[in-house]
Amino acid sequence: MLERREQRPASSRYHMVASANSSSSNSSNTCTRSSNSIPRKSNNLPPLVIMSCCWVLVVLCGCLAIDGVPLASGLPEGGGDFPVGRFPFLMPKVVPYKPELYLCTPVKVDYTKSYYIVGFEPNATMATAHHMLLYGCDTPGSESAVWNCGEMAGASEYSHSPCASGAPQQIIYAWARDAPKLELPDGVGFKVGKDSPIKYIVLQVHYAHIDHFKDGKTSDDSGIFIHYTTQPQPKQAGVILLGTAGYIRPMTTEHMETLCDVTEDKVIYPFAYRTHTHSLGRVVSGYRIRKDESGEDHWTLLGKRDPLTPQMFYPVENREPIRKNDRLAARCTMESNRTRVTKIGATNEDEMCNFYLMYFVDQGEPLQMKYCFSNGPPSFHWTNQETQLNHIPDLDASTL
Repeated sequence: MLERREQRPASSRYHMVASANSSSSNSSNTCTRSSNSIPRKSNNLPPLVIMSCCWVLVVLCGCLAIDGVPLASGLPEGGGDFPVGRFPFLMPKVVPYKPELYLCTPVKVDYTKSYYIVGFEPNATMATAHHMLLYGCDTPGSESAVWNCGEMAGASEYSHSPCASGAPQQIIYAWARDAPKLELPDGVGFKVGKDSPIKYIVLQVHYAHIDHFKDGKTSDDSGIFIHYTTQPQPKQAGVILLGTAGYIRPMTTEHMETLCDVTEDKVIYPFAYRTHTHSLGRVVSGYRIRKDESGEDHWTLLGKRDPLTPQMFYPVENREPIRKNDRLAARCTMESNRTRVTKIGATNEDEMCNFYLMYFVDQGEPLQMKYCFSNGPPSFHWTNQETQLNHIPDLDASTL
């Protein structure tokens, strides 16, 4: 389903080491994967990725991939015509060279077939990876096999976004703080490939700390095992990310809030949510708001968590459908004991306020709206007159 393109070598600053370094059985000059390699069964499933990670060995071992032969393929876990595959989408033995580094690596979707992602199995620990994101892209942000995709690149470095600027993109999965695997409900899947805007999947890993890699030899293969099938799923999955910009003043409790209208004539069914902040977050909550005929707002809780617990996708509190003219809102309650201003930003010294809502549609395509962001404090709050909100659940939104 996916393949590595002809790639420019990644910068030596975050160089790759060949699989042979991690396993004596792979020391021969052959294109085989390390311990993540999985043999195929007789009930063949089309490969999720063709020539997926062997580029590392091509560069460092001189191996050649034969056109059309899958060098990394899915694992058929079930029987029948539509087994479920398990593709290891992992960082190709990178050695991060500085703290707060964001690295991205892509795979290309086989556009001749439709595939459905039905589960995500993390291969990482919070001791190494601060967080990981999977982006669905029309075009990746770089032609390199691995690239710096953060905001902290130095003057001598190139930094590119996960997806190309101006091209369709969306987040399809996020992980942090040792969250476990996620299996989607029966009949639900993220459609990629043929007739889908997702032509590439890009893995982003944020390396907040690099203590494990200071010897220059220890490498990292953090990533996600993607569970997929070719069986058409009747319900397509989507994700909306609610978040804010803004900043937190010193020694204060701040509410970082966002609000957006659902303007598309579609019905979506929420089933999971995820919260994310850095160290100042205490409670993150998300709501659906529906206004009745008399103009009264009815706030329905979708979910709220302490964001310093495992940042997995949890079942929503209410599965009632979200319709056109409903509104989505999120709040992050932040407590700062710092004597400085804390801005929204990419590093662990900055903050983030994110509420992810995962949903499915019964028919048709997911929402075109993928993101819902506000300017955040001090310029935006739910109480601003222009929001025209009433019955704001101020206490409920900030307490567990």
